[in-house]
Amino acid sequence: MNQFTVDAARSLPGPRWLAERRSAAAERFAAAEPPTTAAEEWRYSAIADLDLASYRLANGAATAGAPDRSGAGSDVIGIDGAPVTAVVDVVDGQVAAVDGIDRLSAAGAFVGPLAEAAGAEGLLGSVSDGASDYFTVLNDAFAPVPVVVDVPDGAILDGVIVVRHHAREAGAASFPRLVVRVGRAAQATVLDVQHSGGPALVVPVVELDVGPAGRLGYLNLQQHDPRAWQIAAHTARVERDASLVAASVALGGGYARTRADTRLVGRGASGDLLSVYFGAGDQILDFRTYQDHAAPDTTSNLLYKGAVGDSARSVYTGLIRVRPNARGTNAFQTNRNLKLSDDAWAESVPNLEIENNDVRCSHASAVGPVDADQVFYLESRGVPTPVAERLIVAGFFDEVIDALPVRSIEDGVRHALSVKLNQMLSHAA
Repeated sequence: MNQFTVDAARSLPGPRWLAERRSAAAERFAAAEPPTTAAEEWRYSAIADLDLASYRLANGAATAGAPDRSGAGSDVIGIDGAPVTAVVDVVDGQVAAVDGIDRLSAAGAFVGPLAEAAGAEGLLGSVSDGASDYFTVLNDAFAPVPVVVDVPDGAILDGVIVVRHHAREAGAASFPRLVVRVGRAAQATVLDVQHSGGPALVVPVVELDVGPAGRLGYLNLQQHDPRAWQIAAHTARVERDASLVAASVALGGGYARTRADTRLVGRGASGDLLSVYFGAGDQILDFRTYQDHAAPDTTSNLLYKGAVGDSARSVYTGLIRVRPNARGTNAFQTNRNLKLSDDAWAESVPNLEIENNDVRCSHASAVGPVDADQVFYLESRGVPTPVAERLIVAGFFDEVIDALPVRSIEDGVRHALSVKLNQMLSHAA
């Protein structure tokens, strides 16, 4: 039975304007056709295997009491040693705990439920236009309590703001929503953790809005249960002379898809876009990126690196678009994949759409096994073959890990990748 109805959307808590927004989205969703692999943006995906009606709406109110932090977020991949400004725990879409409000308030910043934020109505959907995206509309209709991080003009937040989304209810669909706004000449770093402990459907939407001369570091850490599905949409808007470092570490999920759109809308805006991903078993990790240069003298640099073993699959398709007025653009897109077994598979499709001649743009992609010459070099110096392969895989990811915006998480990411690689190799032995 389909639970994703207009009446279900209307039953969610919140102010009147939010209820009206949800109802309108639910009506659009009811009239929409679900995506299929016939559409280019869903090519190579597993969308045909999704049975949406088999999931029920998560009852976050029933599970939001004490957040289960075991196996989630910083308890698996540590941020020890980093100053943490605030921590928000969200369980099945409901805000369960907020710590650090006083520290943020002293800087004039806010983190917490959308309904409590100043100017809340203008925040939601200000960056993400979900009118034509099936799953963003679904999130618009059923996200119970969107979380806001709002940093005012001129505020410099030295610590990390941690938002941990826990999908706890097995067999349920949850709809995390995170809105981050960084004001003029402000600075913030956000760690966004997605975690589930069992079979679930998670449909997150993230909006990142970086004001003129602002600085935002954003890291998404995806550690879903291997039985979980994730279909995520991340949208960023970067204004004049502002900079964004948006990174992801994707380790979990049975099918985990992230679409990441970055729009550089002001002269001098820049975006560094990074990802580390590792698929094992029969995982499918799916990434779609869009670098949109809509203003002159803008710069984007994308580097996605992944490995797949066992019978896992990865998909990457990316587009750099340079609009007619975006002269002086510098845009780069690189996707590299290691194929660690004969049955693993990786697809990489970079694209360019350039409407101005005064630009520097490039794209590159590669799919291949561990370099045999590198293995031989290490073997010739007495390194056993299995150790040599592990060292090469670890070194493959270093370029991205060293650039993550949350520096104190680097050792934890390396450890998690090592554990996953060792598990995969031990199963193959």
